[in-house]
Amino acid sequence: MSRALVVIPTYNEIENIERLLRNVFSLQRSFHVLVVDDGSPDGTADAVRALMTDFPEALHLLERAEKGGLGTAYIAGFQWALARSYQYIFEMDADFSHNPNDLIRLYNACHRDGADMAIGSRYVKGVNVVNWPMSRVLLSWLASKYVRWVTRMDIYDTTAGFVCYRRTVLERINLNKIQFVGYAFQIEMKFKAYLAKFQIVEVPVIFTDRTRGESKMSGGIISEAIFGVLKMKMKSLFGKHDFNEI
Repeated sequence: MSRALVVIPTYNEIENIERLLRNVFSLQRSFHVLVVDDGSPDGTADAVRALMTDFPEALHLLERAEKGGLGTAYIAGFQWALARSYQYIFEMDADFSHNPNDLIRLYNACHRDGADMAIGSRYVKGVNVVNWPMSRVLLSWLASKYVRWVTRMDIYDTTAGFVCYRRTVLERINLNKIQFVGYAFQIEMKFKAYLAKFQIVEVPVIFTDRTRGESKMSGGIISEAIFGVLKMKMKSLFGKHDFNEI
């Protein structure tokens, strides 16, 4: 059994999911994949289920009745992983914005180099984003600068969604107390790992915007990230970290 599980949330990713999964399973290192599908009406879950005959031990599907937010999808995936013996658990988008080849680099940063959390970072070595309009690049970059300033985390890409966690990080963080469901979820997970004094590293990656399917970004998601960070920081000042004992 592989020690590494890649959690991939999906909603209407029929155009990407088969190609992405075949790419992951073609890598030299063995990864298992859990697709967490939020009731996609386009048949994404059916496509994954059909592929499970090709990858019977490595591919898993967790179906949820409806769209419940990125954060809750990841938490469901993390809890599924912790109920099993996986030692390295990944977050990854379904739209090829994250290069599957970089899974090995994130894995090595934790398994070989000793990090507790490895972030596939767009901004640790300049700005490595392809196919985004300049306005969106600037918004994302400024958001990470803002979060870095508020939280004092030494992380350049605080909103990154391409991450490898050691099992102990997810065991330490009380996943039931995570507040945010949108992209602020990514910030909150990094902040909790930072407060728990885990070793966090950034691995430079090139982020390429999706070429198939529709983006899930919205104004509400951005507002959650901006205003939620202040609330999260204030709560931490009073020592409310919501950690589990391990």
